[in-house]
Amino acid sequence: MLPFVPWTIRPRPAKPERSALAWLDQAYRQESDAVYRYALALCGDPALAADVTHEAFVALAHEPEAFDPSRGSLGAYLAGIARHALLAAWRLRDRHVVLDDPADDDDGDAAFPFETAPDREATLIGEQRLDALWTAVRALPWPFREALVLVDLQERPYAEAAQIAGIELNTLRTRVHRARQRLAQALRPATRSEA
Repeated sequence: MLPFVPWTIRPRPAKPERSALAWLDQAYRQESDAVYRYALALCGDPALAADVTHEAFVALAHEPEAFDPSRGSLGAYLAGIARHALLAAWRLRDRHVVLDDPADDDDGDAAFPFETAPDREATLIGEQRLDALWTAVRALPWPFREALVLVDLQERPYAEAAQIAGIELNTLRTRVHRARQRLAQALRPATRSEA
C-alpha cells in the first residue's frame, strides 16, 4: 500500500499567464467544432472524436510553441494532431480481440425507437439515405475517406487539406476525385437485369 501524500507536499504547477489562457480559450472556441467534426466524420464514433479533439488541445496547451503560423493555420495544425491521435487509437484497438459482441445480446424485441409522426415515411427514407451515405463514406479506404472529409465535408481549401493529410497537393486532388467516384458508385442503385 502506498503511503498517503497530502496534496500540499506536491509541487504546484506554475500558474499560467492570463494571456496564454485567453489565447487557448479563443483557439478552442474557434477551432474545436471543426476539429471534432473532422474526427467524427473519419471515425464515426462521437466518444473517440471527442477524445482526439481533447488530445489536440491538450497538446496545444502543453507546447504552444510547436504551432508555427508560417506553416499553416491553427485549424490545420489541430486537425493534424487529432488525425495522428485517431490513427494511434485505431492501431491500439486493432491489437485487441473483442471476446463478446454486445450486438449478440440484443434479442431483437426492443421497442421501435421512432415516435409516430405525420411524415414518418419521409423521415425514415431520409434517415435511410443518410445512413447509406455514411456507410459508403466509412467504407472508403482511409486515404480517400480522409481526402473527401477534408475537402467536401470540412470545406477546407485544397492546400490546407493536403497539409493536414501530409501529402502533396496533386495527390490530394487525385484522392478526392477517386473518392467521389467510389462514393457515387456505392450510392448508385444496383441495376437489375430482367430476363
